Amino acid sequence: MNNRISGALRSPITFSVLAGVLIGALFLVGTGADPIAAYEAVLTGSLGADGIGATLTTVTSVLGMALALAIPLRAGLINLGGDGQMVLGGITAAVTGLYSPLPAPLTVVLALLAGMAAGAAYALLAALCENHLGVPLLVSSLLLSYPAVSLASYLARYPLKEPGSSLPQTRAMPDGVALPAFGDSTVTFGLVLVVLAAAAYWFTDRRTAIGYEIRMTGLNARFSAYAGVERRGLTLKLMSVSGAIAGLVGAIGVLSFPYRFVDGSLTAPGYTWTGLTAALLAAAAPFGTVIASFFFAVLSVGGLAMERTTEVPRELTQVLQAIVIVFLAARLRFPRLARRKAEEAA
Repeated sequence: MNNRISGALRSPITFSVLAGVLIGALFLVGTGADPIAAYEAVLTGSLGADGIGATLTTVTSVLGMALALAIPLRAGLINLGGDGQMVLGGITAAVTGLYSPLPAPLTVVLALLAGMAAGAAYALLAALCENHLGVPLLVSSLLLSYPAVSLASYLARYPLKEPGSSLPQTRAMPDGVALPAFGDSTVTFGLVLVVLAAAAYWFTDRRTAIGYEIRMTGLNARFSAYAGVERRGLTLKLMSVSGAIAGLVGAIGVLSFPYRFVDGSLTAPGYTWTGLTAALLAAAAPFGTVIASFFFAVLSVGGLAMERTTEVPRELTQVLQAIVIVFLAARLRFPRLARRKAEEAA
């Protein structure tokens, strides 16, 4: 037990989080604020009775996008098109919900599947650009986001716009076309879907042959290719799954409050980049991605409570995120430099 605890404390992620918290406390002391009161406000505001619902709602989107980006990242593939795939999934789910002739429960299922299909197809397009046109995936996925976001914005502002509304939003979903909520909270069944996706990712990563291939490709792409892993096919598979999960997050957002597609509502909170940060912090490991996503959701929701109760600006939580990533990068880099110098000296 003691070995496990000491090993956890020596891990790069734990070290980075503790270092970020410590430096954040120094910032607070420098500005004349009480760090204990500020951190207490973050925890009570995000995990207390009044804030846990908002935290779980935020976790749904952050964890969903973290999983979407961690899956290809596990194989060394960087998908920066999360915004476009998520928004395209959201607007597709909205169109499906508005025009489906099926009963409400079946329409909800169809909208979720349609959103996933749209996200998967669009991510697949980025993979095809790399495989057949030589455009790096990082570039193709990022650039393809802009037309997807613009298309969704056009649809929400013109053909699908709610009549008489001054807001760029579609009409509300028909009665019953919504994800079930837990009690009176804003937490919906979408959280369960995202948790199931995380469980499937863990099982695939740890218990299947393709999971082993993905990990080996991420560690050494040349070795995995020599061992028979077909890089192009793996890229297509991983990007389609990644886009499907991003599209699912968009569909969940539309089928939850306010039960419509609102232009900018999916991209403004920065779920894609927070999810990418969580995936990077956990090195795309399944369990670590879940923990990191919850950590960043707590910071996001708790930062608002901290600002209200202690007058400390919530931007401090963004500073904490940046410090954690910087320390993680340094922690991973310095041991390699030390070993390299030792080898050269030998």
